Amino acid sequence: MFIENVLRDLHYGFRMLRRSPLFSLLVITCLTLGIGANAAVFSWIEGILLRPFPKVVNQDRLLVLTGLKPGESHPDSMSWPDFLDLQRNSTFIDSFIADKITGTTLTIGDRAERVAASIVSSNYFNALGIPLLRGRGFYAAEEQGRNAHPVTVISYWLWMQRFHGDPEVIGKTQMLNGVPHTIIGVAPEGFYGTFVGYPIEFWVPISMQELFEPGGYKLENRDERWIEGFVLPKRGVSPRQAEQELASIAKRLEIEYPATNRGRGIKLFPLWKDPFNGASEQLPVMKLSSAAVFILLLIVCANVSNLLLVRSFARRREIVVRLAVGAGRSRLLKQLFTEGLILSACAAIGGILVAYSCRNLVAFLLPPTGGAAVNLPGQIDGRVLALSIGITLLSTLMFSLIPAIQNSDIDVASALKSESGAVFGASGRSRLRSGLVLLQMALSFVLLVGSVLLIESVHKIRTADPGFSTQNVLTSTVNLVTAGYDEQRAKTFREALVDRVQAISGVQSAAYSRIRPFTYSPYPSARIAVDGYQAQSDEVPSVEYNQVDPRYFETMGIALLSGRDFTYADDETSLPVVIVNQRMVDQYWRGQDPVGKRLQVDGRSLRVIGVAKVSKYGALGEAPRPFFYIPMRQGLEVRSGIINIRTSLDASLMAAALARVVHELDANLAPTEVITMREQVNRYSLRAQQIAVTLLGMFGGLAVLMAAIGLYGVMSYMVNQSRRELGLRIALGASARDLLQLVLTQGFFLTAAGVVIGSVTALSLTRLIGALLYQVNPREPLAFASAFAVLTITSTAAGLLPALRATKTDPARVLHE
Repeated sequence: MFIENVLRDLHYGFRMLRRSPLFSLLVITCLTLGIGANAAVFSWIEGILLRPFPKVVNQDRLLVLTGLKPGESHPDSMSWPDFLDLQRNSTFIDSFIADKITGTTLTIGDRAERVAASIVSSNYFNALGIPLLRGRGFYAAEEQGRNAHPVTVISYWLWMQRFHGDPEVIGKTQMLNGVPHTIIGVAPEGFYGTFVGYPIEFWVPISMQELFEPGGYKLENRDERWIEGFVLPKRGVSPRQAEQELASIAKRLEIEYPATNRGRGIKLFPLWKDPFNGASEQLPVMKLSSAAVFILLLIVCANVSNLLLVRSFARRREIVVRLAVGAGRSRLLKQLFTEGLILSACAAIGGILVAYSCRNLVAFLLPPTGGAAVNLPGQIDGRVLALSIGITLLSTLMFSLIPAIQNSDIDVASALKSESGAVFGASGRSRLRSGLVLLQMALSFVLLVGSVLLIESVHKIRTADPGFSTQNVLTSTVNLVTAGYDEQRAKTFREALVDRVQAISGVQSAAYSRIRPFTYSPYPSARIAVDGYQAQSDEVPSVEYNQVDPRYFETMGIALLSGRDFTYADDETSLPVVIVNQRMVDQYWRGQDPVGKRLQVDGRSLRVIGVAKVSKYGALGEAPRPFFYIPMRQGLEVRSGIINIRTSLDASLMAAALARVVHELDANLAPTEVITMREQVNRYSLRAQQIAVTLLGMFGGLAVLMAAIGLYGVMSYMVNQSRRELGLRIALGASARDLLQLVLTQGFFLTAAGVVIGSVTALSLTRLIGALLYQVNPREPLAFASAFAVLTITSTAAGLLPALRATKTDPARVLHE
């Protein structure tokens, strides 16, 4: 009996929907947008945060391993000796997996493109459960020795693009950072490595660190913190238990190695909080998107409820007759809910298709830069499908409940006697429909406020002063490591390139630096000691630095507050010198001018020759931090580096000139793309905001559209229900302008009430996007005013057509009906 009733309800539901195809199409379209937006965000959360590594097994157990800096809770990398000690002494962990992103440059024509790579421990592929398509992974012995094992596993993409799918690729060589590497394996298709954001194209064993990780040989230095990685706890071991065991091992290492490990701890993170890759960057965006699409779903359901209320008015006679001949009210509720479920099911199919087509939207919003492909794919798996089904059922319940209850609460006797055919009080129905529009307006207002705040934040970032010139300074790099340059040859090339670039018409100055600001490449750091400065008992003074050429400060537009700049005489044969920034002066010299004083850097004595103005080094929102500069000629080996150029030429002209000069010096070399420092800052600082603005703008636009449709429906309904009143007003002398003002005022009151409710809601919710805002108050009045203006224009446009229809009412006709 139950199955027969269900089948009968389904059959009747499909028949009723076929009778009004335009109505059904409109409802399904609205629901498809709401369910599809939610499914798309679910797929991004699944593919970017929760299960970001396709083909990797046990991702639910995989944890990110980080160190902790002394006296700080900020995560830090680890040294290889510490990593090995943790591995040897842990009993709760199945596998320790080292993984550090690096890369090389592949030359294509007159441009060079960066290819992402990973330095990994020998157990990398086995511990992750990745069966190689061809060949083998790394042997344990290949972790040993200094640059002793030039072997590599290449990605499926590299195999297809560079080797055209050659089945005999194993044993062949590929030049990587100037050294021929023997290919020992090919990763399976669809495995992109374990870095969120960029697909890894090849992997090398940890023994090749010195070739791919700048800063010299680090495998035996406990003070060199560069290792990133993961742990796989044993089954039954909680993340907290694993972290406590590793923290206790770290405490023992503090006692054994106080000079390097004092104050250092251990922290484990789930994959979705990984601080070393794109996961931490996308986390606030995904949180914001989740909230936005849920709000959008509420708006959609309110809109569909309004549409169903209109349709129920058209079906009032059918419902009254069914009740009169004995149909139970519960039976009627089931029938109406079934019709809603049919609509939702059709929309769910469309929603999954929408989500599938939008699975790479996040990566699309971040186009490749400098040749590095962006990899932030959504993943539609069983969990996403299950959540989408849950959203479908929830939305069905939300939009079907109110019309179903209204239609079941009918006084049959009164309805059959009523000449007007009113099923229930028109004023009650009008209040309900107005309330649903009010909800849509309020929620749309919240999304609009968030969008305006993010747009203002993006504007602030684009115009922010990072403490160095951004418009007239261009930056590029020429990878000499890939070409096999040794230090002396690289030094000769750099000096010749700078001289030739400075000779180009329109170039004011040029200078090399080891690192450029606002990049994922970390600045090196060094232990320091300052005469007269007493460190706290748990403090190990360590400061980041950069290696730069003479004229670097002039080129970058960083002011020297005292002392002098570096010169070409500051080389390996002269007295070691250093320039410190003002924040370092304030912290370590108590504000006294340090020019002429000594600074101990990793036990080496340097003479302070200048003080530079503080600038931003890694992020616009960072607090001023100590920083120093040393001459490139007096620092560690640097075979590549960044060339910075102050010029009046635009980027395209400078790119052509730079490529020509590089080819003149070495026909086998090519520079990477040439961009302004403003573009460099924006690329690094605007990634999350750019995605958030676009997504919230899209969801906000859809919300306003839905609210406009809902308001139009309410205004049309009110005009239809008030035809006699409108006719009477016209007969008594009301002008078209009076009627237009009357109808539009009712729409404006709905909008104003929605804005009031939305404002209160927005004041409490906009703090959730604080992590994405830069120098913008979450309660910025301009954002609220802008959202109010948009909704006012929208409500005016939505109410205009019904208002114009009201002015054309024929009083003679409606008064005689």
